[in-house]
Amino acid sequence: MFAYIEGDLTYKSPSLLYVSVHGLAYEVNITLQTYTRIQNEERCRLYTHLQVREDAWVLYGFADEVERATFRHLLSISGVGATTARLILSSLKPSELERIVAGEDVNSLQKVKGIGAKTAQRIILELKGKLNIGAETGETFGGTHNTIENDALFALVNLGINKSVAQAAIKKIQGSGASSAEELIKEALRVL
Repeated sequence: MFAYIEGDLTYKSPSLLYVSVHGLAYEVNITLQTYTRIQNEERCRLYTHLQVREDAWVLYGFADEVERATFRHLLSISGVGATTARLILSSLKPSELERIVAGEDVNSLQKVKGIGAKTAQRIILELKGKLNIGAETGETFGGTHNTIENDALFALVNLGINKSVAQAAIKKIQGSGASSAEELIKEALRVL
């Protein structure tokens, strides 16, 4: 429902923020990874996930799209709720989680508080092949601010192109002089 929220940070803790947007403050739950990246900021953009429950609407915020996508993958696993997914992403960067899943390293995943052997095995089984972060560090082009490269990458991935292939195409044409995301997408599609 909400793609992102951008505003002034009026309250910060390692797990919760208040983001003020035109006089309205939103309570946003965050991971430690996100807190580390925005703790010295007074204003930021967070990619959001809204969870509607019977008893509450809970807004989660992430410093980048990769972390939000990983959170959503975790939520799709039976027995993994928002609290567990947030704990995992507070303990591990998305790229570390991908490495653990690819290597089927159950022991490393069990080191996260609240993750037992069965849950760790289920997470690895269900995420195998779904996380395509590659050699990334979890950051998108240009950090947390949207750029035409981010927009183009996001669009290419949504078109069904593998993220690492899309990134390679964008890097290949970066010096082409494209002035908009649309031009960059068209050129990237030509070189794929």
